[in-house]
Amino acid sequence: MLTHLRATAPARGARRGARPELSGPRHLVAALGGSFAEMLGIDLVKGRPQDVYQWFLAAILYGARISETVASATYGEFARAGVLSARAVMRTGWDGLVKILDRGGYVRYDFKTATKLLEINEALLRAHGGNLNALHAAARDPDDLERRLMALGTGIGEVTAGIFLRELRGIWPKAQPLPSELVLKAARDLGYLPGALREPRAALVALQKRWQRAGMPANTFREFEAALVRHGIALRRRAARARH
Repeated sequence: MLTHLRATAPARGARRGARPELSGPRHLVAALGGSFAEMLGIDLVKGRPQDVYQWFLAAILYGARISETVASATYGEFARAGVLSARAVMRTGWDGLVKILDRGGYVRYDFKTATKLLEINEALLRAHGGNLNALHAAARDPDDLERRLMALGTGIGEVTAGIFLRELRGIWPKAQPLPSELVLKAARDLGYLPGALREPRAALVALQKRWQRAGMPANTFREFEAALVRHGIALRRRAARARH
């Protein structure tokens, strides 16, 4: 989803200001980039608890109204500090978290985010020993999974839950978030969806079929979805410039 992110730089291989190639989903991913987790050096494919947690932390950072560049840089500061588990977050404490957030440029949200991280990670440790895979296993279905994530703390709303779960699509069986409005607008703009198709679940199915018709494995759809997010962000940025 990344509905709050502002794209501040093109993905690797993309030219600034260039419209992505429209001939197919694979070209879009090649032009704009795929998985956000992968670009941070996080390998989610095996679903290992430590990797899933690292993406969870990054998703929380991406969920604020802050640029992708700042959120990515801040995640890098957490990685450099070795604060990449629920227990490490709790050991670091509020003052330490604020320092890490400030080093990444997360200044506007440093106090609020430090408090949020402590609340969320305390709940995660208490309920699941810090293991998000255990949270997934406990969920009855995709809707229950989203509810359980958001119940970890007020800092996890639909936006952050969607960011997190989107990149686990095809890895966690119950990670099946609906496409964000950014994704839907991008898909319509690029001709991947008919304008009349408005129901998100039906649109998701149509986009998944489009990805598979391009010869791509179903369990890598998250790459296409991430590229659509980036194009959606660019569309929103252009619209904002036009209003001014």
